[in-house]
Amino acid sequence: MVSFQQESDGDPASKPWYELGSAKHQGTEVTMARILQEQYPSHSLVLAHDVLYTTYTRFSILSMPGVEVELVSKPDLVVNNSFKALPRSAFVGTPGGDNVSAELVPSVEYGGFKLTWKDRHFLLYIVHFARGLSTNTQFFLLHDGPEEPSHQLLLAAGSYQNELHDEIWQFVDGFWQKSSGLWKDIQSANWDDIILESDFKAAVKKDVYGFFESRDMYKRFKIPWRRGIIMHGPPGNGKTISVKAIMKDCSVMGYTPLYVKTFKNFRGDEYAIQAIFDKARDTAPSVIVLEDLDSHITEQNRSYFLNQIDGIGGNNGILVLGTTNHFERLDPALSTRPSRFDRKFLFDDPDRPSRRLYVKYWQDQLAGSEDISFPEALAEEIADSTGKFSFAYLKEVFVSSLVSLLKEREEGHDVSFARCVREEIATLRKQLDKPQGPEVARNSQLAMVH
Repeated sequence: MVSFQQESDGDPASKPWYELGSAKHQGTEVTMARILQEQYPSHSLVLAHDVLYTTYTRFSILSMPGVEVELVSKPDLVVNNSFKALPRSAFVGTPGGDNVSAELVPSVEYGGFKLTWKDRHFLLYIVHFARGLSTNTQFFLLHDGPEEPSHQLLLAAGSYQNELHDEIWQFVDGFWQKSSGLWKDIQSANWDDIILESDFKAAVKKDVYGFFESRDMYKRFKIPWRRGIIMHGPPGNGKTISVKAIMKDCSVMGYTPLYVKTFKNFRGDEYAIQAIFDKARDTAPSVIVLEDLDSHITEQNRSYFLNQIDGIGGNNGILVLGTTNHFERLDPALSTRPSRFDRKFLFDDPDRPSRRLYVKYWQDQLAGSEDISFPEALAEEIADSTGKFSFAYLKEVFVSSLVSLLKEREEGHDVSFARCVREEIATLRKQLDKPQGPEVARNSQLAMVH
């Protein structure tokens, strides 16, 4: 068993590193490796580094479960802190009674650590330095024995970091990040709370989940196992909440949701598109989510995107899910060619039966409130008087009415829920600037453009 002793003069590698960091040099990794080999001649040395231009570490060795950590020399440790604002709901109280609205996120600039993992002992040095326009984090792992245990530790750390732990992969500013905030956000999405016509909702779910469940069928008939779906229609009618429900379900089912915020980054859209589809292929079965699809595709990146979605690199197990409020703005190469986006679902403003279904949802939600009267006559009136309202506007009717009702009663006014609802509908009608008139006859919400 190897035992580590605290160095009487501190960390033996710190002084040479400080000299290296303050002088003109090149080949930082080689120079530091030579320093460590001289300081620990009986140890094998394995180097590893984080991939350049990423915002998450590939080797979170210090925080990996099962690894015990001790400093080589605390005085020689250099830690840099960055500021991170917290949401108001996360404010924590301090002993002095103040609320802290932010936290400091530490990162190691230089440090030596003694590690114990699976009854084996290691030395880990972490150094952070500038390289061109970017920064680099380099790991030096020493073991008093062969290199293989160090390789095993690095593989375990990399595998753990590549897994999702209540997180969702999110692509933003040219980087893949693991977002716990997005994961938390989609947990509130449930199909039972999404008020869509039942056949329409079933068709959306069948198309998405049926794709992933039909791998053997695709293989049997030698059909490329890939698919594209577009959700389109005016804003506020359930596209985003449906996407969240799909991402939540796919995550639970073992299919990887990949959320793309933007293609924009300093290396160009083509790099972003390549990185997105590479990640989808690496994590397949996967679903690439492109909200506001029309804003992502431009004349400059169109050809490259079409090549990728056509599967020039092999897209087995990839579902591309796009949404848009402006279907007419989409390039015909996307909107009319089935092999790219095979199915289009129209999320239109709800017709009268759909509005009545949504009102019924709120009747059920408020059924236990003894101080709120919500008779059938009022439900029918709301469904009749909200023509041209989106689901978002309908939700606002109820939310604002309940807030207004509460405020009025707190001030001692005896007002009814019905009065508040009528006032909110009148207010929203003016904001909507869509004069109510005879509804155009149309099919049910199950409207698909092929």
